Amino acid sequence: MIITQTPLRVGLVGGGTDLPSYYRQHGGRVLNAAIDKYVYVVVKQRFDDDIYVNYSRKEIVSQVEDVEHDLVREAMHMAGVRGGVEITTLADIPSAGSGLGSSSSVTVGLLHALFAYQGRQVSAEELADRACTIEIDRCGKPIGKQDQYAAAYGGICDLRFGPGDSVAAEQIHLGHDELRHFQSQFMLLYTGITRTADTILGEQKANVPVRLAQLHQLRDLAEEAITCLRGGFPDAVGVALGKSWEAKRQLAEGVSTPALDEAVDAAMRVGATGAKVTGAGGGGFVLAVCPVERQKAVREALAPMRELPISVDPFGSRVIFNVHRNIWS
Repeated sequence: MIITQTPLRVGLVGGGTDLPSYYRQHGGRVLNAAIDKYVYVVVKQRFDDDIYVNYSRKEIVSQVEDVEHDLVREAMHMAGVRGGVEITTLADIPSAGSGLGSSSSVTVGLLHALFAYQGRQVSAEELADRACTIEIDRCGKPIGKQDQYAAAYGGICDLRFGPGDSVAAEQIHLGHDELRHFQSQFMLLYTGITRTADTILGEQKANVPVRLAQLHQLRDLAEEAITCLRGGFPDAVGVALGKSWEAKRQLAEGVSTPALDEAVDAAMRVGATGAKVTGAGGGGFVLAVCPVERQKAVREALAPMRELPISVDPFGSRVIFNVHRNIWS
């Protein structure tokens, strides 16, 4: 039996510039952080040759090609697992429409578990790259590449995309006190609104040629935030995050709504240095960056939204249980 634990993430600055249709020509930059909320994948050998898949529903099939869950099917193909397994995915929070990169965390966790089941160790770089291949190339999802790298690497990530097809990922390591101060300012509040990101991301992808000014601004704000963070000025990240939201909400019609705009504006009015809607927008969570002494006012302003306490996950996807026992022996 293999169990993997893979973090979700919050995108801080630069989201949208990780779309291949933008970064291949212009180069993209993203600052994000893996968080201590996880997707778990369990892979267990079965007595028979069937494939059992458990998620929000249950599948029982006799061959990989018949698995309806596209991420499971393609991960099995990629890892070379053909049958005789039971695969279960679990999550700390409901994954649909959260804006926390859950789909990519599932893909990374699946690959990690299936390769471990095959007795193979893979690097974070390979996990992220292969997850991108599955989601973007094989499943045709109109998404970028930041989520897969955040899930695989963990920590606070400085991600560079292109020009061309290259991706460079580097963790930003803060001192203990700096990290504690930095993450203490994160507030994640659930809007109660779920949405399908593919529609918004598809529109963003189509709008790239006419939204270059906003995308250039997002890329430059990410570079500015990363420079400040590395230079010992973490408070500048909140300001960059707030500016990035103003640019991000112009990328597609569904990124924001009047209700979401009001939530972000309310957080800013009472003391947040920056606030945005997570992921592609349209729902999910509001992420506010706010000094601790002003957080009570933000909670009151955004009531009855439920707050989800978070901190930075430093490890990325990892195998937390690995017992090889041949049931036929």
